[in-house]
Amino acid sequence: MMFRNVYLLLSLTAVLCMPVQALTLSSVELDAAAQLGCVLADDALGYLNEEQFNDRFDEVVGDLPEAQVDVIYAKALGYIDGLLFGVSSGNSDIAQRRLESYSNSGSCAYGAQAVSRTVSL
Repeated sequence: MMFRNVYLLLSLTAVLCMPVQALTLSSVELDAAAQLGCVLADDALGYLNEEQFNDRFDEVVGDLPEAQVDVIYAKALGYIDGLLFGVSSGNSDIAQRRLESYSNSGSCAYGAQAVSRTVSL
């Protein structure tokens, strides 16, 4: 029993002394996550077909390692989740307005110039 306690204590000490990896993103990764958030918003709004989605996704994360892409994708989903925070599932008008606002923002300028997709009735 004593050996087991000593072993557990040594194991816990070894784990606690391991180097800790930062959970932060570089400026390149943050920019890619914001741009990928725009792609996800455009896709959710129905502005992109599958080929356009894949092309824009690849433009944003093209040359990055897969592990980095996973982190960027998770952050982009976080942007969308934050936009839709507090919107009930039955209130699609508010969700659509929030996504359109984000998609039309300066953060989501695609290509050389931003394209406005807002329609007034």
